[in-house]
Amino acid sequence: MSKPMSNSLSQQYLEPLLAGNRAACRSVIDAAVAKGIPAYDLLTKLVWPTMELVQTLYREDRITQATVNLATRLNRTLCDQLAASLPKAESNGKKVTIFCGNDEPEELGGQLCSDLFESAGWEVKFVGGGVPNDEILKMIGDHRPDVMVMYGTQPQAVPAVRKLIDYLREVNSCPEMQIMCCGGIYKRAEGLAEEIGADLYAPDAASAVKVADANPDHRASYDQQTVGRSRRVRKAAAEKRAAERVGMDADAA
Repeated sequence: MSKPMSNSLSQQYLEPLLAGNRAACRSVIDAAVAKGIPAYDLLTKLVWPTMELVQTLYREDRITQATVNLATRLNRTLCDQLAASLPKAESNGKKVTIFCGNDEPEELGGQLCSDLFESAGWEVKFVGGGVPNDEILKMIGDHRPDVMVMYGTQPQAVPAVRKLIDYLREVNSCPEMQIMCCGGIYKRAEGLAEEIGADLYAPDAASAVKVADANPDHRASYDQQTVGRSRRVRKAAAEKRAAERVGMDADAA
C-alpha cells in the first residue's frame, strides 16, 4: 500500500532543492526509499508536487529564474534515479507519443509522463518540445500511437497547441488516435483542454495514465473541435437568417 507523503518530508526536500543542494536532496530521497516508500509515490507525491510549488513560487516572484533552473535540473536527475526503480508492467499493446513545451519544467513533466506510461506497459516515444508540425505529423504517421499527449504549463503555448490539434484533425492521418492535454496550464484554466478540442484531459503526469486507461473510446464532441468551427458558425447564422425570413414572409401572408 502506498504511503502518503508527510509535510515534514516535503519541507525536507524543498529547502535543499531551492538551494540546489544535490547531496542533501539525494539524502532525502535515499532515506525515504530506505523507509519503504515506493518510487512511484516519491515521483508523483513528492518530486512533482514540489516542482509545481517551485513554479508557483516563481510566478509569484518569490524566487528567481536561476533558482527555478537549479531546482528543475536537480529534480530531473532524481526523476531518472527513481524511474529506474519503477515496476514494469507487461506490455498492453498500446502506444503513446508525448510532446511538451520548450521550458525546463515542461520537459520534466513530459519526462515523468513518459516514465509512468512505460511503467504501466505502454510503448512510449518522448519527443519533447520545439518540433515543427509537419515533423509531428510524420512521427504520428510512422508511430501511429493510440494517444498523443501534449504536456504544457505555460499559457503562451496554448495557441500553438490549438493550431496543432486543428492541423492533425484536418489532415486526419491517424483518425483513431486520441489527443490528451496534460499539465499545469490546463489544470489552472478549467475547461481549456476541452475548449481547444482535446479528447482527454489530465491535470498532471500522475493522472495521465489513469485517464488514458479509463477512457479508451472518448472523443472530443463535434462542437469542441475547432476545425471548421467558423464555417459552422456562419452556417448557423445563415440558417437563422433564413428562418427569420420565412417567419416574416408568413406574417406578411
